[in-house]
Amino acid sequence: MTPLPPSPDAPIGIFDSGVGGLSVLRHIRAQLPHEHLMYFADSGFAPYGDKPEHVVTERVLAIGAFFHARGAKAIVVACNTATVAAIAVLRERYPGMPIVGVEPGLKPAAAATRNGLVGVLATERTLAGSKFLLLRDQISAATGTRFLLQPCNGLADQIEFGELESDTTDALLRRFVIPLLDQGADTLVLGCTHYPLVQASIERVIAAHTPRPVTLVDTGEAVARQLERLLTVGALARAADEPGTARLDGYTSASATALSAAFAGLLGLDPPVHEVPPEGAGAILTRQNN
Repeated sequence: MTPLPPSPDAPIGIFDSGVGGLSVLRHIRAQLPHEHLMYFADSGFAPYGDKPEHVVTERVLAIGAFFHARGAKAIVVACNTATVAAIAVLRERYPGMPIVGVEPGLKPAAAATRNGLVGVLATERTLAGSKFLLLRDQISAATGTRFLLQPCNGLADQIEFGELESDTTDALLRRFVIPLLDQGADTLVLGCTHYPLVQASIERVIAAHTPRPVTLVDTGEAVARQLERLLTVGALARAADEPGTARLDGYTSASATALSAAFAGLLGLDPPVHEVPPEGAGAILTRQNN
């Protein structure tokens, strides 16, 4: 029997390795205030950036199954590392479902740069991914833009810990951002969904180091627009006449208290948050910290 198509009233699932995807959720709520949303913070397995690709793929499929079991009509992979590693597999698993990924904004950065030098701040796994490198090479060939790649080991962890303005976080930002500025970059890509959450701190580092204007590229708004387009094309958009009725639920593979604090501190929201054990995310997976 062919399964029934999802209802426009069904929720949208959004997930990240932790709280970084809240930067994408913020744009989605602004663009689609009438949609029901589920956010899954896989903080019990964070960060994804230092995990083997097969581990990231297992987690992506597990969370996809979790959302599918709850009737999701669309999924947003609000994590650059997970997008690079596993969005193709997720789309194969759910071929009829709109699935939107997050990629570093190389194309908008190439359009924004004035001198052709763009710095890319991202995790090591994102920067080493074949999909990312192919995109970089294609845009470089088409535009002449030179991309300066900067892996940011430890930065997502600091943000995950809630240390948005600590001395340690500031030191990491200086270590990662200043070399790109010294090489002449006039545009910086925030290539991990965690990084827009410390955008104000990045702007302070830039202002303290150079008088030159530097453009920061965050692709969260583009993700929200693409999601809206796919929902409209698939006749899955929820009626916008009662935006105040939209639901938001949070789920996490770690601490509900920590995710609740992130919702409140970063977005000023207080949704119900539920802890989900590893096997509850859709598959029996043993925790792997390698």
